[in-house]
Amino acid sequence: MPKELYGHFHSDEHHFVDKAWDWVERAAEQHAVKLTDFLDPRQAFILTSLVNRHPDVHCRLDGGYSTAERRRALIAPDYRSLDGEDMAMAVLSVSSGDGKFLTLEHGDYMGAILGLGMKRDKVGDIHVIEGGCHCLVTQDAADYLHLNLSQVHRVHVQTELLSLDKLELAQVQLDELNLSVASMRMDGIVSDAFRLSRAKILVPIQAGRCRVNWKLEEDPSKPLKEGDMVSLQGFGRFKVLEVEGVTKKGRIRVKIGKFA
Repeated sequence: MPKELYGHFHSDEHHFVDKAWDWVERAAEQHAVKLTDFLDPRQAFILTSLVNRHPDVHCRLDGGYSTAERRRALIAPDYRSLDGEDMAMAVLSVSSGDGKFLTLEHGDYMGAILGLGMKRDKVGDIHVIEGGCHCLVTQDAADYLHLNLSQVHRVHVQTELLSLDKLELAQVQLDELNLSVASMRMDGIVSDAFRLSRAKILVPIQAGRCRVNWKLEEDPSKPLKEGDMVSLQGFGRFKVLEVEGVTKKGRIRVKIGKFA
């Protein structure tokens, strides 16, 4: 692993960088093919960056549908075609006949799956739909979840394994907020987004609980820009939808969308 590469990534990411570089080297030197578990967008970016550094390796990213956030990667020598390769995913359909799904959210399903001892990497995007949810999972985890997931937040559920062409996508709902801020500093916008004081927002940021575009960000003064995705562990996430201009008093008008 070229040590100079570490300078491009946060220290918390070095473990994944090492692992990803090992996949790349094995593909180049041993002609090995590696199918990863689900990667978040930051991990996919890191992997793609490393693959692009090696002329004899390429990869394919696939999360089950074209706009998937979490995706599996297939890494292989560049002479091997990846288009027809099986990415080993299934759709776990979760449903209940008692109508209580009106109160269940993304976090409820995620919590129930992780509560079974399942690693987060085995789970792709979760789509909360009418009557339940459709969850992308790795093929090797699908049967276990199908057999063992029987309750979500005290609601008894039934599961079914479906092919990818049966996947139903959730309609993304954003709660739009119009903010007036002194600057584009991260701490100020996050503070307004989650209605916390600037002092209180510094604690989780400096504790490593904030990510910008899925990258750990501990600098409260980092300037945000249009299109940035910001998440704060324990509070939720939002997207900077638009920087609308400056008021007569010199404040910046920003529109954000909080994920429901």
